[in-house]
Parts: sequence; C-alpha cells; structure tokens
Amino acid sequence: MGKIYYTDRLVLKELDESNGELVLDYNIRNKEFFQRYEPKRHDIFYTLSYQKSQLKMDRKFSENNSMLRLWLFKKDNLDKIIGQITFYNIVPFAFLSCHIGYKCDKDEINKGYITEAMQKGIKIMFKEYNLHRLEGYVQENNKESLKVLYKLGFMSEGIAHKFLEVNGIWKDHLRMVLINQ
Repeated sequence: MGKIYYTDRLVLKELDESNGELVLDYNIRNKEFFQRYEPKRHDIFYTLSYQKSQLKMDRKFSENNSMLRLWLFKKDNLDKIIGQITFYNIVPFAFLSCHIGYKCDKDEINKGYITEAMQKGIKIMFKEYNLHRLEGYVQENNKESLKVLYKLGFMSEGIAHKFLEVNGIWKDHLRMVLINQ
C-alpha cells in the first residue's frame, strides 16, 4: 500500500493492483457521467485486468515522483471509492510544476469532497513536493469543476485550444493555474 492522507471527512489513498476491483466498480458506476468530460474509453478500460495494470503503472510513476494519484474514500466506508485526485507530469528543477485532475462519483457531487481533497492535495504538492505551480484544464461548460478551482484560488490564464479529445471531438479548455506564494 502506498501513501495515505486524511482530511476531516475523507481518507486519500494510493492504491495498488490489489485494489483493482474497487477501481473497476468506481469506473463502471460512473461510466456515463464521466463520458461528458473524458476521452472515449474502449471496452477494455472496463475490465479488471486493465484497471490492475493501470494501478501498477500508477505506482511506478509515483515511485519516481512524476505522479501522485489519490483515491477518495469516506472515513466511514473504506470499501467504496467516491473520487480521485491526480497530480501528474510533475516536473522538477526550474519548472517545479504539475498538472492536476480530479473526478467525483456521480452520487457524491456538490458535497465538497473534491474541494476538501484538493485542499489537502495542494498542501502535499506545495510542501512535500516543493512545487511552485499547479495547472488544471477545464471545459468552459463544466461549471462544477470551475467552481471548485476558483474556490481553491486558481486563476484563468486563457484558453488551451483543442486541448483534449472528449468523445471523439477536440475540445477547448480553460487553463487554470495556482501559484505557490
């Protein structure tokens, strides 16, 4: 098992391939909900073997400090994933930056879980990883996600044109940034 962090209501955990069934369940439960904002997923994505291999790859990236993916659990239920936060493309030296991503279970949105988890994640990135800058990319119509980022202190640096393919269409995204003061 990897790193574990705690917030008021949540446990944030790195998972390994032994947790593949939990991750698969989370992705299947939220398949339609996530399709609005993610690249098109092939059927293999929704298999246990794929999720286990992804978790194994995540651990390798974490071990070389190029990524940290934390899975979110309510403190009173460690058997069900309710979200994830990811800090990836961690670049050391002069850049000291990374990209961020997060997702929340369709049944748990608008309860403050992502904001709570990201507050902890930001502290980890700024204090433990000594990063200077975090970047997130969000579609302009994703009001919930923009609300989270503005609440966390992110600011817009403009539009990243045709930044990410979502369901086969290249979509513009707002480039949101938080600087470690």
